[in-house]
This record gives sequence, C-alpha cells and structure tokens, in this order.
Amino acid sequence: MAVEITVKGEVVTAYLAGEIDHHSAAGMREKIDSAVDSNMPSLLVLDFGGVSFMDSSGIGLVMGRYRNLQKTGASLHITGASPQIAKIMQLAGMNRLAKIN
Repeated sequence: MAVEITVKGEVVTAYLAGEIDHHSAAGMREKIDSAVDSNMPSLLVLDFGGVSFMDSSGIGLVMGRYRNLQKTGASLHITGASPQIAKIMQLAGMNRLAKIN
C-alpha cells in the first residue's frame, strides 16, 4: 500500500501507488479518511497516476470516499488514471460520482 497525502488550502490530494486490491485498499481507506476528517476539505483528489493494477476494491475505495464526502458537501475528483483503469471506472459509473480526468 502506498498513499501520500498533501493538503493545500481546502484540497486534500491522495497520491495512490502500486496495486489496489482487497489487502491494500483497507490501509488506503484509513489514511485517506484520516486526512479528510482532520482537514475537512471542499475537494478530495484521488490521483491514480502510480496505480499499476486495480480490481473491484478500487471501485469500492472510490465509492466509499464519495459517500463520506457527501456528508460534508465536498467534491471528489479522480486524476491520473491509466486508460484501462479509467475505462473500468467509467463502466462502473464512477463518472456520475466524480470528475475523472
């Protein structure tokens, strides 16, 4: 599991790296949620630029963060996804929950 978090003003960015599967997703969720709870951002950016593999746990990771952000009215953006990961996200309907670029 590799997640680096940066905070700039009201934006929390989580830089994800490696593989996102059942084992790694739990730790990523905890680290991202902790940063969101501590900083109460208006925008959470999930940067998938360093992700080499993602299974359905990655979709769950995004959906869970989206649900948490709904409570505070914050937005979710997904960036840096490879063409394959972006296609998986669009097929799963993530483009209705978050801006994907």
